Amino acid sequence: MPGKTYEIIMQKIALFSLKSRLFRLAGWLALGLAIPGSAQVVTSDNPVPTANEAPLTLTLQDALARAKVNNPEYRSAVTDARLAKEDRVQSRAALLPNVNYNAAFNYTEGNGTSGSRFIANNGVHEYISQGNVNETLSLANVADYRRTSALEAVAKAKAEIAARGLVVTVVQSYYGFAAAQRKYATAQRAMEEARHFTDISQKLQQGGEVAHSDVVKAQLQFQQQQRDLREAELEMNRSRMELAVLMFPDFNQNFSVVDDLQMLEPLAPFADIQAAAANKNPELRAALASLKAANQEVFVAWNNFLPSLNLNYFYGIDANHFATETNGVRNLGYAATATLQLPVWNWGAGRSQVKQADLRRDQARVELSFTQRQLLAKLHTLYEEARAAHAELDSLSQSSELAADSLRLTNLRYQAGEALVLEVVDAQNTLTQARNAFNDGQVRYRVALANLQTLTGNF
Repeated sequence: MPGKTYEIIMQKIALFSLKSRLFRLAGWLALGLAIPGSAQVVTSDNPVPTANEAPLTLTLQDALARAKVNNPEYRSAVTDARLAKEDRVQSRAALLPNVNYNAAFNYTEGNGTSGSRFIANNGVHEYISQGNVNETLSLANVADYRRTSALEAVAKAKAEIAARGLVVTVVQSYYGFAAAQRKYATAQRAMEEARHFTDISQKLQQGGEVAHSDVVKAQLQFQQQQRDLREAELEMNRSRMELAVLMFPDFNQNFSVVDDLQMLEPLAPFADIQAAAANKNPELRAALASLKAANQEVFVAWNNFLPSLNLNYFYGIDANHFATETNGVRNLGYAATATLQLPVWNWGAGRSQVKQADLRRDQARVELSFTQRQLLAKLHTLYEEARAAHAELDSLSQSSELAADSLRLTNLRYQAGEALVLEVVDAQNTLTQARNAFNDGQVRYRVALANLQTLTGNF
């Protein structure tokens, strides 16, 4: 009877667990959300992945390529660069002659003769069908074209700044996720070590070799490691979602990353980095281009005081009949006009525009000077950060190896009755901290290198 009762209870528990899972599944589907643990959000073009579907394995370059497609800040900077390019195209078009076709019909009340009542009109019926070539010669247009060219260079430099900033963001998230996976594995190993130590302490207590307080301390350590494992899992899932937001438009979480933290890039000499920063820094290029654009704005403002010449050439008909010839008279012909415009008085608006342009140019000069100083300071700071992170990696690796060896020796000494339980617990915690510190050190160097490359480009 006790065995049968136990089977009935277990069957009820299993049935209750199945009902709970079905209710949760129905709730997720009703909210239109992805089922926990699934790969993707369910859409018409994205079927529900099966449990056996292999995760997508991504390298850092894959993550960067996907982030460039889906990151709104980077896409905004690229769009601004493309818009600036179109502005330059439009300003260039203002320098070139344009061709238009004019077609019109004017009707005027007649005066009883062959003429019209309005003396300004050419007749009762007037037909216009002409091609028009127009060209405006102005130094202001030339300066405006140069200004838009400089602004295009500014926009391109800002797009490159956004791209390099995106690299830093992706590197932080990518290797942060890789490190979080390592920390989770470390936490699992630490929990198993704590479990094993608890078993050892219990056996030694049964043999009368240690006090019950050692078992209590071992159990407390095991419970702490269980909590740390849950926290490590939470951090791993958080970093996974953070990376997924950067890479996927549909919030796909069914992916893995290639852990290449151990494949460290060497740090170039400072002289090479300084030369690369002088030639390839987009912030400096943007500041220089902004100053060039400000100079052209001054030229545009001063050119408002200079004359401009407008040329027009017409070919077609402007006649009382819509025909190339009327009563033997040829209507088809050409005409040309040239208009010289001399600015005389505009109530100080032109002078005010010159003052505005001068103020913008002075501001651009200040910003260029500040960018140059800031570049030098950031270059030294980021290089020292990368060098320090790289120099500490060997020490962190040795500390991790020493901590593992220390735990092994401390466990042996404890089993031989030569070490206290607190020494074992301290050795376990030291090993976990050393491993996590080594992982953080590798991520720190990767991020420091990415930050340095925002000033120099890839080297």
